[in-house]
Amino acid sequence: MEISDKIKLLYDKGTSVSYTNLLELEEISECDNTLYSYLNEFIAMLKSEKYVIRVRGFRLLCKQAKWDIDDKINEVIIEILFAVNDEKPTAVRQALQYLTYIVLNKRELVGIIKEAVLSIDCSRFKDTMRPLIEKDIQTLIKVMDTQ
Repeated sequence: MEISDKIKLLYDKGTSVSYTNLLELEEISECDNTLYSYLNEFIAMLKSEKYVIRVRGFRLLCKQAKWDIDDKINEVIIEILFAVNDEKPTAVRQALQYLTYIVLNKRELVGIIKEAVLSIDCSRFKDTMRPLIEKDIQTLIKVMDTQ
């Protein structure tokens, strides 16, 4: 299957197929810069009304940080960081986890990322999710502080 077809599958309603596809695309992103040319597509996905589309785009966008020689991520970091204030706590958790890829590859963005992460209002989340999100925040802060 062509990469462009795999990108189209990210919009598929079938979560099982889409999730498997997402994992395959993330694996490709670890190995080479094949998906870097789709960075604008991933950025556009951040604006989707469907949170699963936002999350898929966010995850792949973050995975491209190590290939971002044109500093495209730097140019849209504010848009990217909107994800930490997503209405869905599962989206926030994934955003916090995947921001690690940007932190590790784009040290110049650590300050703005840290500011956004520390401004998250955890009180808006249910008691079951709040401690998990707080833990994710602390984990990301530790990564930022050790770099």
